Amino acid sequence: MDEKEDGPCNRPYDLGKRQEASDRTREAVLVAARAQLETGGVRDLTMVSLARASGVTRQTIHNLFGTKTRVLEALFDRIAADAGMMRMREVMTSPDGDSMLAAMVEVFTGFWAKDRLLLKRVHGIAAIDPEFGRAVEARNRRRYGIATRVIELLYANGPPIGEEERARKVAILSALTGFDFFEALVESCGSVEMAAGSVYPLVKRAID
Repeated sequence: MDEKEDGPCNRPYDLGKRQEASDRTREAVLVAARAQLETGGVRDLTMVSLARASGVTRQTIHNLFGTKTRVLEALFDRIAADAGMMRMREVMTSPDGDSMLAAMVEVFTGFWAKDRLLLKRVHGIAAIDPEFGRAVEARNRRRYGIATRVIELLYANGPPIGEEERARKVAILSALTGFDFFEALVESCGSVEMAAGSVYPLVKRAID
């Protein structure tokens, strides 16, 4: 009987329990990282402080994430998911360029607006931390790729445009849907809501 209780049939259950514990620990670390960024900033965010705040050891955090930069990347992914960035997959299946453009602007402005102050800190970290900066730049390149697809679809059935003009429009669209431009708009307009509502008309005017 003891052999059956400790045998192979129990292993999936044990693995499941360990995975649940790992997921809870991972979540606790991300919650701690977000709280420390919101209240103190990157200089206060260390593996020691994360371990203390999440109630685990530094080695546990290392085992789960590897480095502090990987913790920040995971947090950035979580922020993106919570703000609806997963909708971008749906956006990329839009039937026409106008629909895809409107949806792209909506998704990115919603993302920047939802956690603007935290994202401001994230981009500040990217400016001083080369490794994390590369991670943020990789995400910017994804936006550039989306902008490329939007411009291709917008002009697929219209008058042809040259490669130089196409590249210019892609660069404009990518820039105007980025965080830096959104942040500048917020400062200029005086509110997140006004800034979010201004992006699409500005984009349309710039790329038409």
